[in-house]
Amino acid sequence: MGTHDIDELASAEAQRAFVRRVLEDVQALELMIAAGVIESGVRRIGAEQEVFLIDRTGAPAPVAMEVIDRLKSPLFSTELALFNLEINFPPVLLEDGCLSRMAATLHTHLARVRAAAQAFGADAVLAGILPTLRASDLVPKNLTPLPRYHEIDRSLSRLGHGTFQIHIRAVDDLRLTRESLIVESGNCSFQIHLQVGVDEFPKIYNAAQAFAAPVLAAATNSPLLLGKRLWHETRMALFQQATDTRGPETGRTIVPRVTFGRAWVERSVLEIYREDIARFRPILGGDDDERPMAVLERGGIPTLGAL
Repeated sequence: MGTHDIDELASAEAQRAFVRRVLEDVQALELMIAAGVIESGVRRIGAEQEVFLIDRTGAPAPVAMEVIDRLKSPLFSTELALFNLEINFPPVLLEDGCLSRMAATLHTHLARVRAAAQAFGADAVLAGILPTLRASDLVPKNLTPLPRYHEIDRSLSRLGHGTFQIHIRAVDDLRLTRESLIVESGNCSFQIHLQVGVDEFPKIYNAAQAFAAPVLAAATNSPLLLGKRLWHETRMALFQQATDTRGPETGRTIVPRVTFGRAWVERSVLEIYREDIARFRPILGGDDDERPMAVLERGGIPTLGAL
């Protein structure tokens, strides 16, 4: 997700060429799984914490680039909007005390972000959706000025017929039309990553899917968006609708890009990759010309950059 060396895939031939490269990567991954070259027998966890930057009034402060430049560390990275940034946690072994160490790491890094933000009259806050967010904040001028984000914005806008429609019904009714993916930046989250072995992946992935609903129900924290009283966990609706490229003529006949999955995994992670490749057109490509099968034949380990 951190790569910024991307291509727009504007032509049909560029789309087809990139899909061929992705399929080569999937084939190489299948061979790597069969050969047992992927690490197993160890579990690690890592995490990402997305942060809102606010000014002295509590409103979004679009100073992420300045704050990250002041921090001068790869542990801090950009997000979609200039009022968001991301803290990245180095992975640690899943063992006694690891969650306490992760919490301590979060407090340490968050303090660094706050210290850096103070130089620009800003502060950092952890929230699912910032209650002070305004429609006037969700505008293209607040999109992070890096090629990756602008190409994602252009590609999704083109696929979605130019506009992003948000309609969330609850206690209040929210209708919002925007011409930029910036609406998705209203969401922030804490994301834990778990490394598991290839053979145990289906069982653990399916367990995570089963537990998603009760965990979400116990941890809801985003009932407000743009002053409207909406879902207890409005981030779900906002994220799904902000990235929904289905046109009105397709209705519900096409699966949206953001889902909780369609079915249980039966044998391998490859099932997820193959389904996504079949269902969705790629938004971005890269110019990595690695040929993974040739790398494997030489005894190397390919990076699978296209995948």
